[in-house]
Amino acid sequence: MVELAPHFFRHESGRLVAVLVRLFGVHNLTMAEDVAQDTICRALELWKIHGVPDKPAGWLMITAKRRAIDVLRRQRTQRTAAPELGRLLDSEWTLVPTVDALFEPGAVRDDELRMMFSACQPALSEEAQIALVLQISCGFSVEEIAAAFFCSVAAIEKRISRAKHTLVESRALFDLHDHDLAARLGTVQSAIYFLFNEGYHSASPSVVRDDLCREALRLVTLLAEHPLTATPATHALAALLFLHGARLGARVSAEGRLRSLFEQDRSLWSREMIETGLWFLNQSASGAELTEFHVEAMIAAHHANAREREDTPWAEIVSLYDVLWRMRPTPVVALSRAIAVAELHGAERGLGELEAIEGKQRLENYPFYEATRGELLLRLGRQDDARRHFIAAGALARNPMERQFFEARAATCDKPRP
Repeated sequence: MVELAPHFFRHESGRLVAVLVRLFGVHNLTMAEDVAQDTICRALELWKIHGVPDKPAGWLMITAKRRAIDVLRRQRTQRTAAPELGRLLDSEWTLVPTVDALFEPGAVRDDELRMMFSACQPALSEEAQIALVLQISCGFSVEEIAAAFFCSVAAIEKRISRAKHTLVESRALFDLHDHDLAARLGTVQSAIYFLFNEGYHSASPSVVRDDLCREALRLVTLLAEHPLTATPATHALAALLFLHGARLGARVSAEGRLRSLFEQDRSLWSREMIETGLWFLNQSASGAELTEFHVEAMIAAHHANAREREDTPWAEIVSLYDVLWRMRPTPVVALSRAIAVAELHGAERGLGELEAIEGKQRLENYPFYEATRGELLLRLGRQDDARRHFIAAGALARNPMERQFFEARAATCDKPRP
């Protein structure tokens, strides 16, 4: 029997909505979402009884296509379909061939991109754009988006509702050949980056959401494969996500415990994904632009190429964090740089860098700031101080697995030092 990947329905939901919106028109977004949801519910009912078909994605597409044709036939007089398809859907002679063409794999891939770019309406705030992409194209629930944005469910529901209204009012899907493509591409990249990070550092109980990371990898590959969106920045983002994604299998131990970069079994890192990431990084050097994605990807490449912790080129990484800080001067970037400085120059110097972080009060509720202080103090033999910071980190943890990780670090402070 075919075994479905954990993210299968999330992945397929975005594809179904994209092609159905292309068929019905963006003004019928709700109808497209309903047909996609009905198709998935039908699959769950039948597959539970008869088993998963050999080609489940194809089954969903065929079923959605049939349901779409039924809807078009029932509501033909109401002009349900997209206006640009015109009379092609009015006649039985052209209805089925037109729908068949829209459900071809290449057309579906283009529609997925059109849907993401359509969600990035300039009239919307960046947060609303990203929330819309996460729900429509990535299959996020309102609850998941609320957790990711640290907002209430009610607030996210209102934000998405207003965003969908704006999208519907636009009356047409975004044309990938539009002059506005470059302006919207940045937001689409940000949404995919956000999606990956939510999976990699999830606030959910599991900490690592492999399904979200895999979906982000699929979407960034979609961007990188299309000639209109395969920019150096897109390739840099793809490099970054694949290089980080290579470590997914080592982030949690067999016993279900979170593992830091320094504790991971590097033999579990995916060499195939590392090679893919390095290939994308090489492709990203084709232009003159240097983006934050480029710098972060180069840092990730240094880690990926280090077979052992001792092989890590910390001087180069510190230099790259200096560049990243100039591009994005945030306390989190400064924290990451301080960790690299501590590896290069020692714990005492690292603590000094932590104290010097501009706006470090913004890290007061960030558990990894406290944990970093604890690690550096522990290296200096100040076990009581280190324990206090690990306990503080545990109190700020977003889920039980993070809390367990910090508690375990606090427990090491009770052991006699050699």
